[in-house]
Amino acid sequence: MVNSDNIIGAFSVDHVVRLTSLSRGQLSYWDKTGFFSPQYASENTRDPYSRVYSFRDIVGLRTIAILRKEYRVSLPRLRETAADLVAKGYESWAGLELYVVKGEVHFRTPGTDHVEGVSSGQVAMLPIIDVINDVSERVEKLRTRSHDQIGKVEKHRFVARNATVVAGTRIPTATIRRYAEAGYSIEQILREYPTLTRKDVKAALSHEERLARSA
Repeated sequence: MVNSDNIIGAFSVDHVVRLTSLSRGQLSYWDKTGFFSPQYASENTRDPYSRVYSFRDIVGLRTIAILRKEYRVSLPRLRETAADLVAKGYESWAGLELYVVKGEVHFRTPGTDHVEGVSSGQVAMLPIIDVINDVSERVEKLRTRSHDQIGKVEKHRFVARNATVVAGTRIPTATIRRYAEAGYSIEQILREYPTLTRKDVKAALSHEERLARSA
């Protein structure tokens, strides 16, 4: 099993939506009400990078999503569970082996074989799926570009401040243009960005040329 402490990652709200199957509305509401806030949060919520989630955050949110969708645990019950976990000194859903019995969440005390009922104190017998490996696989897929993204550019509201980027990356086409203007050849640009292909660089430069002609 992958240990979430050994994985370093910073994820935007858009990433979280894709990795957890939760909605932006849910994430925003849970953040505002104090149920689940990202590890790295700025007071200026208008800043597009004011909410940055860690890998452990993603695992916790994915766990909550599974508890709600597959195990039908209600949000009020999850709020009670979260409060009890904090009271018992556990800071993250990601570090616990969780169980569900009759809509109640339980956990195995770390380092022991004892399963404690967070809300009811009852012993639970039905284990919930460990989501750390699931999230790790989802993150890996997120980082892997699909074949149809090669040689294309795209623009998304919450990626690179809405700049046009090489499809499947966060590399702005304007950055590729600046390298070319500085005298870099395609091969030299590829050495700077080894995840790109010649088609990617050509697509980025073509896009920037079209922008210049239309200006």
